[in-house]
Amino acid sequence: MMNRLHSEILICLLPALFLLHSCSNEPSVGFSAPVDLIEAGAEGKTVEFSLSSGDSWVAKTQDPWITVSPANGNGSTVCTVSIDSALTFSPREGLVRFEQTGTGERRDIRVTQKGFEYAIDPLRPEISLQSYAPFGERTFEVDVMTNLPFRVEIPEQDASWLSCGMTELELDRGARPRKVTLRFEWDLNYNQISRASSIRFIPLEEGKEPVRNDGLVIRQEAAEAIEPGVKGDSLALLAIRRSLGCLSDYEVSEKMEHWEGVTVWKSGPDKGRVRSASFMLFSTDEGIPFQVKYLTACEELTFFSNANTFLKSLDPGPHICTLTRLRRLDISAYGLVSLPEEFTALKNLEYLNLSGNNFSSVPAILTPENFPNLHSLVLNANQRQVIYDLSNTVKKDLGGLMEESLQDADGNRTFPKRLLRWDALDTLILSVNYLQGSLPSLEDDPDFPKWTRAEVDACDTLPQRLAGLPKVLPHTTLLTINLNRLTGALPDWLLYHPCLDLWMPESLIFPQEGKDEKGSSCGFTNVPASLDYYYEEYVNKKFNPNNQGDKQ
Repeated sequence: MMNRLHSEILICLLPALFLLHSCSNEPSVGFSAPVDLIEAGAEGKTVEFSLSSGDSWVAKTQDPWITVSPANGNGSTVCTVSIDSALTFSPREGLVRFEQTGTGERRDIRVTQKGFEYAIDPLRPEISLQSYAPFGERTFEVDVMTNLPFRVEIPEQDASWLSCGMTELELDRGARPRKVTLRFEWDLNYNQISRASSIRFIPLEEGKEPVRNDGLVIRQEAAEAIEPGVKGDSLALLAIRRSLGCLSDYEVSEKMEHWEGVTVWKSGPDKGRVRSASFMLFSTDEGIPFQVKYLTACEELTFFSNANTFLKSLDPGPHICTLTRLRRLDISAYGLVSLPEEFTALKNLEYLNLSGNNFSSVPAILTPENFPNLHSLVLNANQRQVIYDLSNTVKKDLGGLMEESLQDADGNRTFPKRLLRWDALDTLILSVNYLQGSLPSLEDDPDFPKWTRAEVDACDTLPQRLAGLPKVLPHTTLLTINLNRLTGALPDWLLYHPCLDLWMPESLIFPQEGKDEKGSSCGFTNVPASLDYYYEEYVNKKFNPNNQGDKQ
């Protein structure tokens, strides 16, 4: 009975003994890591690995640029070692130590990191541009990663169409590259040839040459091909209208000769090409678009009514100056303050209208020598804004030909004589400006010849009173100087000018307004009450109310 009981107890214990034997044969978990060296570049690195441990452990490092996660654990764990980006140009080393809390066993991982190299590295090394974009949209930005202060060098031959500005570079993290933004502005490509510019980045500190400094390449496509001819003229007109931002478009489904403001040659070698064109009601902050140079058969052009004209300070640019066949040119209410030197190439101009702009003086290039065929010059209403009292304002750059009147040592101004010498002019319009001072008498000025007795006797409408007076603007049938800031006495050459009554002086000569820079009330001191005195001398003139004949 006892043997049977022992057998049953033994049978019951056998599985437990077998299990105990099996457990005693399992290998113990070691303490190890699969790496003993981590190599990182200057930009930093993150490494994951499995740490094997049969006991609890802690991770330690004395290097603040190394981070271990988790910092402790119990048993095997996936660990992450993060290396921050470098702060210097020199390499550095660190150590990560894993230690079992029970046994004190250690496993070390050595960490090495390269220092940063000197670098000026654009994130976009190449930029492609179109030949055209609307004004205000001709910019692009390039971000550059750098750890060196530098300047941008644009080739001299490309500075006419490229410029660059830079945001402030803050190297606040040692050698760690920081981002700086370059803002480029570009101009239109007027030529039918593409172009490219290689931009260089020049370090400001000597001896510090970047390992990576490939610069920046900017490419711009060629301008739209336009050839002289009927088709080329139509393309040029459309391009000009687009560039100016005109409020209305051409009806392109119609023939060009029916487009608004366009006339074409009806015969001859230029048949069908543009003879005249008008561009009105637009908004631009630039000169006349370059496509105007393709209108080589044109005789008359008008550009009128730019938006916010009084705020602008523009130049028409050189392209219109190539149209040497122009005879009539109207660039009014555009915002002009200057004319280019190339403008003198327009020798065939007969009519020039520059009214409603912002000229502070009559452009110096407007002379009889430069424009031998010009007979009509219109320069009225060049005021940026109306200032009634010029002595009571601190505003500058008022326009209105204000700087045209010559000023002596005492601050007294006189009317510009150079305009009075332009004998070929039949029309000179200077109304509504800030011309100041008095009209010169010219009695003793040798630059102005006198009316001779022979000239007076040869014309039955000229009075003897005219003999001996300065011959000023003898062919001018329309002169207007009203609503300026003129003062003083009206000279005899004007009061007895052969065309005075044609000038409608009561409206277009005598009336002045406001106060000049010295605070003097403007107006002439000897304005006649009527033209009776005049017709007493010009007894044979057609408009003499006392003359019942038809003679002139």
